[in-house]
Amino acid sequence: MLAATSRLSARRPWWVILVAAVLVLGAGAVGGAVPDRLGTGGFDDPASESARGEEILATQLGAGSPDVVLVVTPVDPAATVDDPAVAAAGLELTARLAADAELTDVASYWVASDAPGLRSEDGRHALVVARGTAAEVVDTGEHVLAEHAGQVTDAAGTPVLDVLVGGPAGTFAELQTQIEQDLARAESIAIPVTIALLVLVFGSLVAAGLPLLLGIMSILGALGALFAITAVTDVSVFSLNLTIALGLGLGIDYALFMVSRYREELERTPDVVAAVARTVRTAGRTVVFSGLTVAVALCALLFFPLYFLRSFAYAGVAVVVLSVLGAVVVLPAVLVKLGHRVNAGRLLRRAPRPSAEGAWSRVASGVMRRPWPVAIAVTTLLLVLGAPFLGAEWGQPDDRSLPTSAQSRQAGDLMREEFAGDEAATLTIALPGTAADALGAYVAEIGRVANVVAVTPMAADAGSYLVVLPSVSPYTAEGDTLVQELRDVPAPGERYVVGAAAGGLDAKLAIGERLPWAIGFIALTTGLLLFLFTGSVVLPVKALVLNLLSLSATFGAMVWIFQDGRFADVLDFTPTGHLELGVAILMFCVAFGLSMDYEVFLLSRIKEEHDAHGDNTLAVARGLQRTGSIISAAAGLLAIVFVAFAFSGVATVKLLGLGIALAVVMDATLVRGLLVPAVMRLAGDWNWWAPAPLRRAYERFGLRETSADDGAPGVGAATDATVPGTEPGRTPVTVQ
Repeated sequence: MLAATSRLSARRPWWVILVAAVLVLGAGAVGGAVPDRLGTGGFDDPASESARGEEILATQLGAGSPDVVLVVTPVDPAATVDDPAVAAAGLELTARLAADAELTDVASYWVASDAPGLRSEDGRHALVVARGTAAEVVDTGEHVLAEHAGQVTDAAGTPVLDVLVGGPAGTFAELQTQIEQDLARAESIAIPVTIALLVLVFGSLVAAGLPLLLGIMSILGALGALFAITAVTDVSVFSLNLTIALGLGLGIDYALFMVSRYREELERTPDVVAAVARTVRTAGRTVVFSGLTVAVALCALLFFPLYFLRSFAYAGVAVVVLSVLGAVVVLPAVLVKLGHRVNAGRLLRRAPRPSAEGAWSRVASGVMRRPWPVAIAVTTLLLVLGAPFLGAEWGQPDDRSLPTSAQSRQAGDLMREEFAGDEAATLTIALPGTAADALGAYVAEIGRVANVVAVTPMAADAGSYLVVLPSVSPYTAEGDTLVQELRDVPAPGERYVVGAAAGGLDAKLAIGERLPWAIGFIALTTGLLLFLFTGSVVLPVKALVLNLLSLSATFGAMVWIFQDGRFADVLDFTPTGHLELGVAILMFCVAFGLSMDYEVFLLSRIKEEHDAHGDNTLAVARGLQRTGSIISAAAGLLAIVFVAFAFSGVATVKLLGLGIALAVVMDATLVRGLLVPAVMRLAGDWNWWAPAPLRRAYERFGLRETSADDGAPGVGAATDATVPGTEPGRTPVTVQ
């Protein structure tokens, strides 16, 4: 297949470039409408008790959990919500909301003064709650923010009330706005820095521009793919961040690898077409294989029922596929047309030349002279960094993910600090088929559950329901315990506990149930792919173990920072005492895929060297020399892309960006630069071992870096063409 794409790019380069340009521009044109088609939810399991209960509440009982909460405060700092002028303005605000066709079930302190939880303990604040009628909660939030936020005045035009919009509707609406602003900020940070670093890596403007071009093409293409996906399924607005970051990062990574190999081949032959063919056949094969490992890791997200996670699989796989196609089809066509002008616009005096010996080979040789001390020291460091992960607590994102300037964040803080119960965290117990007059004993039992402030029974035509006001926040251990205890109380009939805390608990249970399957899928498919690539059963196991070790250190650091609150002032976020479980799962899959990305880059050259001369130690040293600078540059560039998202105003995006950036840097330095050479030196020739049946399977089905196509040397041909930079007749030297 790669030979065919190479021939197509060589024979019809302008056609390839033109078709790609038309498709990418078309995808970018339709992709501009993607943000308006994305949802802000997706954190709940649609098959859970809470999700079924929400549906029964809406369809059978004509009710639902409030998604709009207005926090109302008198403008006069000496007034309370019971003052006549304030009460009159509050009644007017309530009437205005009740007349709004996009809202229903409006209630406030001034029309239900005996309702618990609607008045703050000091009397300075009161609540108005409502439920939106729009299909998307974000649409309700945008409407309420536009129409009802701000100040309420009296007949004379004097401001009487300040109104903050909170609850899920306000939170999700402001999240969507903040994410769109963050994308523009991240691009303005990442792209200029990336350009500067690419120029330093390549030394020429033309070569530096190719990875950036491929990254932009991947982003535009992925936006078009997302547009098509939104036509058939729900997609989270958070997937935009991954689309931009992965598209730019992988596009740059793959182009960096391809362009570096092409320039290396040009040093060996002046024939541009032959250099491109060799590049596609070697580096292109590695890029395809690397893309498979990243896509496999992202596909594991499809095991989870939350469309928040599934969205990242859709977006991520689309980005990977487009990045790989751009690298092995479009980029070779561009290289054919550029030829030796790939080095045009040179800003450095002398472009770096490929060498079999250098700084990275000296690092590898030094490590392999003392493999045990290095392996023990690095492993100990990673385990120490990972130790905080043992105390991880899991939850869901809420308004505290937003900056303190956001209205919904301010409203949420007031409800947590000034009210006996949290109206935004209200739980509802749906009881279809059970009349309200049969609930006396059940209501009393519910009222005796710890952390229940009040229970209000409500009648409906098809049954009844209870409104339970808790004193604890959702997405906490106390909130989970409350939901479990409510569900443990014997009910007089069919019952469903719903609300934010119930949805969060059900989501955690669903993720925990499917997590072993997702991890097993990643381990088995990645192990199989690495076996097909290397012919070894030892190297895949080594790669999986080292990746998990590296990721445990990353997660330990994230617990230490985001859960425990270190550097909260510097990074500008509010610690909540837990990590968002969905974001952590996403970070694991993305970071695991990117780690395998670099593993493949490194193993490709190590195996190429080993196939040429059979010396394991020399192969490791030369393989690291050939790829060390590329992996370091790629990791640095990818880290910059993700670090740009650490400047986001949304805490969950900060966690994702900083976590993946740290994982990439740690993997490219401590793991690939130190731990891999040490472990491979200790394993020696066992690195390449496989049982005889598997060895025969590899000989038949294995994926090889080189082939006999177009006159390329076969596997094991110890020629200068197989090992670029090897001096003819040189005897391999084993590190003692």
